[in-house]
Amino acid sequence: MVDTEFNLTPTIIGSMPHRDPAAACKLISRYLTELPAWPQLPQRSNRELMTAQYAEGFPGLKLTDDEAVMDRQLIDWDKELEALYGAYIVSDTEKYGISPEAAAGFHAFLNIHPPSPRGVKGQVEGPVSWGLSVKDETGGLLIYDEVLEEAAAKLLSLKIVWQENQLKHISPQTVIFLDEPALTAYGSAYLPLSKERIQQILTEVLREIKGVKGIHCCGNTDWTLLTDLALDIISFDAYNYSHSLALYPKEIGRFIARGGAVAWGIVPNTDKLVESETAASLQDRLEEAISPFTRRGVDFRQMLRHGLITPSCGMAYMSEGGAEKALELAAELTKRMRSRYL
Repeated sequence: MVDTEFNLTPTIIGSMPHRDPAAACKLISRYLTELPAWPQLPQRSNRELMTAQYAEGFPGLKLTDDEAVMDRQLIDWDKELEALYGAYIVSDTEKYGISPEAAAGFHAFLNIHPPSPRGVKGQVEGPVSWGLSVKDETGGLLIYDEVLEEAAAKLLSLKIVWQENQLKHISPQTVIFLDEPALTAYGSAYLPLSKERIQQILTEVLREIKGVKGIHCCGNTDWTLLTDLALDIISFDAYNYSHSLALYPKEIGRFIARGGAVAWGIVPNTDKLVESETAASLQDRLEEAISPFTRRGVDFRQMLRHGLITPSCGMAYMSEGGAEKALELAAELTKRMRSRYL
């Protein structure tokens, strides 16, 4: 595990409400000078919805406005699968990057970003969530087919390699998050996989990240799914679910002690809530969210040093003004906490 003393650096989870990629990148450059992230823009196009955005190159996959379906009858499927595996083996990302049609914000970000940031963040939908969002021709979900799940892991891994290669032109220190909202369903009928199987699926993709490795889950889950992994950052919705992480003080304490970091999603991601908060009120919330760990012996300043500040989740469905207010609050909260404690 790499050392991750971020000192409450602000960044975003990924999505922004803009249709103009340049406008989104300029806003990010204004407020996220240390760890900017490229913006996903699902309001611009359905191609930028999370599952569709990372679907390019998967054999036999058809996208509609409603779903992603893979059909082995559409093409010479075995040949396409063989090509995917061959590209994975030699890290040939040429056919498996993310096009401007699927990620206008990414391609704009390569030219519009803050100068000399400390690091740069990218993101990919995680293999569990992606595998639960794509069906095969029988209506089955990919994650329950061993061959298809393995192929999906290879595809997402190639997109990670492609991203990191591109983002290194901005900063040699890359941070890649796997977005895994489906982990909130762990233990339910919707996600009946064992803990060990989920960790195996996640590890297969995580090991392809050369820089800092993070996983974002926007709700409640069993956080030992992540604390036991070779992972650098656990990202969660601290505004609504701080109590869920607080149930694991010993595990989180060990995670931080070995160099891990927590991305505190303490800034709300709705217009109504963001207008009701100030940097001072969010500081109170953050300190309260951290207090269960300090009561169990985790050093408060160590938690801050190994922490980031983010919105609670994506901001795609805020107004542009609301998203700007959220970024402003995140940057101001970082400034307040550093001034007082760091």
